[in-house]
Amino acid sequence: MKDKIILVVDDDRNICELLNLYLTNAGFRLLFCHDGSSALSILKEQKVDLILLDIMLPVINGWEVCRIIRCTSAIPIIMLTARDMLEDKIQGFDIGADDYIVKPFEPKEVIARIKARLKENKADPERVEGILKLGDIIVDIHKYEVWQGDQLIDLKPKEVQLFYFLLNNKNIVFSRDQLLEKVWNYDVIVDTRTVDVHIKRLRENFGDKNPSWSIKTLRGVGYKLEVK
Repeated sequence: MKDKIILVVDDDRNICELLNLYLTNAGFRLLFCHDGSSALSILKEQKVDLILLDIMLPVINGWEVCRIIRCTSAIPIIMLTARDMLEDKIQGFDIGADDYIVKPFEPKEVIARIKARLKENKADPERVEGILKLGDIIVDIHKYEVWQGDQLIDLKPKEVQLFYFLLNNKNIVFSRDQLLEKVWNYDVIVDTRTVDVHIKRLRENFGDKNPSWSIKTLRGVGYKLEVK
């Protein structure tokens, strides 16, 4: 993890000083900015390995910053915020955040989660390549885009992640709880109907007339992307 660059986007200078102390001692290199617009400007000029992103930011809030980044990049994003409602966590994961930490936090936990995300990003060769194909369908996880032929399919970031995961593990059945863990990375109890809603959206977007594949429901078990 030595020399990995972390971009901290937070308008609380005390939080930034605390993170600077602990993360620097842990061997990370840090960049700081205090509003959403500055974060996007930095990312155009500087390659970073992970982003710690507050939600309540001046100029452009963290939700919108995350959405914009996910249009072009799969860089790990950890939300670091005082917003602790379950609905906020779900929204964060739905727009493409990889993890969600609530303030006040333990610095050692932040370091552990950063290391876990960086290790996962390095260890997963599909995430490095980031492109999967299924017939005339191309899934580009870096750009969070799914194309069918020359048509861009209108999917939300979490729908793209779910489809990518199912395609990367085609013909394997996953329970709703497993999908919540693998795709949403939830560490709290969440209504499993969240998965059902996203599966329904995928089916609506792709239709049910794909002769070579389909998203199957195994009643009482879960879902799989079945490729014939």
